[in-house]
Amino acid sequence: MYMRLVLVLSLAFPLFVPPAQVAAQTPPPAAQWVPQDAVICLHVSRPKALLDVLTGKEMTQTVTSSPFYRALSSQPKFNEFCAVIKFLETSLETDWRTALARLTDGGITLAVCPQNTVVAIVDAQDEQVLQKLHEIFLNITRAQAEQQGHPEKVASKEYGGVTVWTFDGKEAHAIIGKRLIFCSRAEGLKTILDLRGASDGKNLAANSAFQAAHKAANPQAAATVFLNLKPLLGIPNVAALLEKQRANPLAALTFAGLAESVRNSNWLSLELNVEGRTLALRALTDGKITGPTNPAAFALPQKAGDGAWPNLAVPRRIAALSLYRDLHGFYAAKDTLFPERTSGLIFFENMMGIFFTGRDLTSEVLAETQPEVRIVVAEQQYDPAAAPAVQVPAFAVVLRLRHPEQFDKVVEEAWQKAVGLINFTRGQKALPGLIIDRPIYKDTKYTVAYFAPPDANDKTKLDTRFNIRPALAMPGNYLILSSTDGLARDLIDALNRETGQTVTPIAQTHSVLEIDGGQAVSALRANRAILVQGDMVKKGKSRQESEAGIDMLLAAVRLVDQVKLSLGTDRGLTQAQLTVKLNLKE
Repeated sequence: MYMRLVLVLSLAFPLFVPPAQVAAQTPPPAAQWVPQDAVICLHVSRPKALLDVLTGKEMTQTVTSSPFYRALSSQPKFNEFCAVIKFLETSLETDWRTALARLTDGGITLAVCPQNTVVAIVDAQDEQVLQKLHEIFLNITRAQAEQQGHPEKVASKEYGGVTVWTFDGKEAHAIIGKRLIFCSRAEGLKTILDLRGASDGKNLAANSAFQAAHKAANPQAAATVFLNLKPLLGIPNVAALLEKQRANPLAALTFAGLAESVRNSNWLSLELNVEGRTLALRALTDGKITGPTNPAAFALPQKAGDGAWPNLAVPRRIAALSLYRDLHGFYAAKDTLFPERTSGLIFFENMMGIFFTGRDLTSEVLAETQPEVRIVVAEQQYDPAAAPAVQVPAFAVVLRLRHPEQFDKVVEEAWQKAVGLINFTRGQKALPGLIIDRPIYKDTKYTVAYFAPPDANDKTKLDTRFNIRPALAMPGNYLILSSTDGLARDLIDALNRETGQTVTPIAQTHSVLEIDGGQAVSALRANRAILVQGDMVKKGKSRQESEAGIDMLLAAVRLVDQVKLSLGTDRGLTQAQLTVKLNLKE
């Protein structure tokens, strides 16, 4: 078992391969050795920056101190794996972190090419480490092949002055100086070796799409990814996925511009930047979005200073989403955008006609809204003696109105009609209904609907309906629709604070999502028992297995402190920026 794990490790890390008998030299950029028709290419230019975060002292202490790791360390297979690592460290006379850094210091390049060809190019700092690993894994692989009766699978031959090796008779690899080249197909490696001396520009570095993507990326990024979109868009499943949102108004409004931009793009570039505990991933595409009736036209800011407003901060916030969306313009163009009227859209229009007393949804309702939509999700506070068995976070939508003094009564009437319809439907099923009240909070009269308290003495496992206390509030020129009156009051406070400050939109950004990892962990932990039970029923696992899986999820979420995703434009390019701040122990 021990030697088998060593062999598995050798196959899992294609860095550990024997060197070719070629003099060491400084090779050209790896992109010049990648075929021009590569569809995807990942280049890690600063491996040390990533290793410092992912394998550093803080990450190690955070992971090893978690309950999940302690449970994993008691497993026999995990101990065998640790023994393999120890064996390699002893053989290399260094720890595994140092060995990995010396192996990858010059950069790592992975590429996916046609004909199921995968290419890996690794530039090491220390060729001697490769030599030592060669002695270890070549001997192990040969021994395993002989035991299986197929010694011919491990072989080598010369090609273009380079010694090419294979471990299984399929893949091929070679080392030229400090550079390792690995290919999933022998023919693919021959193509790469032929590119070394070629001058006809048939490598990826000469590809015009790659050059444009490379120019747009930050040269100081720790890693970059290039996607040649034209071949990918020709795949039927990919094309069908991008077309799905055309028939879904909600998806088109939420993800406005993304599918259109990708569909019209030649390339997509991803770049990863690392600064301390923060990882920032930026995506760029060159697709142009045109046409006044395109879904993206109602999401893209029309003026230089326009954009989504900063997210609202409330106590116990789990997530917040701010959108720049012209709801009036979007809905006015619905017949052009979605010529096939779905049953869902027809039902929505009929219900809106009832709630708003026949007013035109486009010109008399949505025309009253500004292109500003903010959504907040927050964990609720419960009385320990009266908490629901399933604790659902509160959520709310905040809109800014053009004429609140004229429109507030219209919204109030529509909201009360919706509550009345809910009560009527629940009454038909002999279920408790909602009671409406109109309290005042900080000079704002708002409307709340709630269920009568239960008569049962034990209130620690109340019905799920007690998570909901729908509320409507209109402080100033804002409209708040909230699932609970508690969150509505917190939003009134947040909007009052915002009114007293100088707040400006985030220019040329139409969507901003923020997630607070610590609060998300708190919400998951509050429902741990329900999550475990659901996992047992759905997947047929034992309680111990389900608890281990849920605890693993909690441990993974706990590693994240904050997440922020923003979508917009940059220098005419569609841009997405994802920032993740890790929660690591000192």
